[in-house]
Amino acid sequence: MKKTFEYVDKNFDGMISELQEICRQPSIAAQNIGMEETAEMILKKMQELGMDSKLIPLEGGFPVLYGEIKGESDKTILFYNHYDVQPPEPLDKWTYEPFGAEIHNGKLYARGVSDNKGALYSRLQAIESILKTRGKLPANVKFLIEGEEEIGSPNLEKFVLNNKELLEADACIWENAFKDENGHPMARLGNKGMLYLELRAKTGNTDFHSRMAPVIPNAAWRLVWALSTLKNTKDEVLIEGFYDRIRPVSDEELEVLKDMPSQEEKLKERAGIGEFINGVTSLDFTNRLYNEPTCTICGIESGYTKEGQKTVLPCTAMAKIDFRLVVDQDPSEIVQLLRKHLDKHGFEDIEIHILSEAKPAKTPVTTPFVDVLRKSAAIAYDKPLVIETTSAGTGPRYVFSSWTDMPIAAIGPGYPGSLNHAPDENIRIEDYREAIKHVIALLHCFKEM
Repeated sequence: MKKTFEYVDKNFDGMISELQEICRQPSIAAQNIGMEETAEMILKKMQELGMDSKLIPLEGGFPVLYGEIKGESDKTILFYNHYDVQPPEPLDKWTYEPFGAEIHNGKLYARGVSDNKGALYSRLQAIESILKTRGKLPANVKFLIEGEEEIGSPNLEKFVLNNKELLEADACIWENAFKDENGHPMARLGNKGMLYLELRAKTGNTDFHSRMAPVIPNAAWRLVWALSTLKNTKDEVLIEGFYDRIRPVSDEELEVLKDMPSQEEKLKERAGIGEFINGVTSLDFTNRLYNEPTCTICGIESGYTKEGQKTVLPCTAMAKIDFRLVVDQDPSEIVQLLRKHLDKHGFEDIEIHILSEAKPAKTPVTTPFVDVLRKSAAIAYDKPLVIETTSAGTGPRYVFSSWTDMPIAAIGPGYPGSLNHAPDENIRIEDYREAIKHVIALLHCFKEM
């Protein structure tokens, strides 16, 4: 590996330039901007590596990239990534051009550099480095790169289920991960699920002057009253049956949670808060973050909200809600429970409109692949790897865990200040170098698993 690491160091400036090039190419799935061009750029890179690769069109969606290279052993590792990025808006909040890929103070700024082009190219460049220095990979490698992750991966499940044999592997490295607040590399073994929906209230055909408030119903109040039945002041979700299916946390998981370095003070500082909800600390904080489901109001819209005053009585109101779900909650069942709950409390008129849903997924902490992750990280980093039993966020890895037991873990070049989905998204240059070396070490250690 020493020779391969030396190759990375010698050619690192060129690798950064290549990353800048792909980040300067917009690929905004939500706005259908630059998707085909980006897919073609990545396909060209895969072909340059000698990868047996192809662009697979999807009916009504953006194409999937697939590629594979045979290695020395019979073991196979699958890399999942996505080439689409979030819209860059609000543009006036960016310090640098969103697609300028500028480097300042040791950081590369660009929409999508952390989520997910940096992780993708760190893997492609790791493979390039191995091939250039030893001629052959230690293990078989497959790539699945989709273009719809940022819009909910609407076509991924169908594609995966129709191509199980093509995607069979002994382990999967998921899209991306971060260093923690203390600079430790992290590996994520799962994702929470999600149900994202709108609740809508309509109390009439038109808005009225607010002088009519004594006799005309107000949609904003109607929605607020409905929302107030969903949670109490202890942050507990009050939907009947909401917690019933949650799988108990295993003793092994609790031990992993106990071993996680504390991030609490730095997180409070970044959030600008004095304490967490219910004052949780230590293991209670960690367990709550990773193993409890949530119900979050993401936004509310009704009436007049611009500058100045307008005395209006709104006839419509809408709230966007997300539920983050844990193993074994099912988003379809949560919708049914929510409907039943609203009806029981007299809100039969509140409409539910589902925007997206994803099931939770989790790889057991006892899998031997965790040892591979730890050993390889010890080679590439100067701090030990932290195992995250699951991400507090959501992703489509359930489309694999629904039919295969292969371990799935996320690693990558991000850090807590990467600002995914926000203005000034960035990665640190030296984190990127380490991420490339981690993938190199991972492939070598994986061969021996």
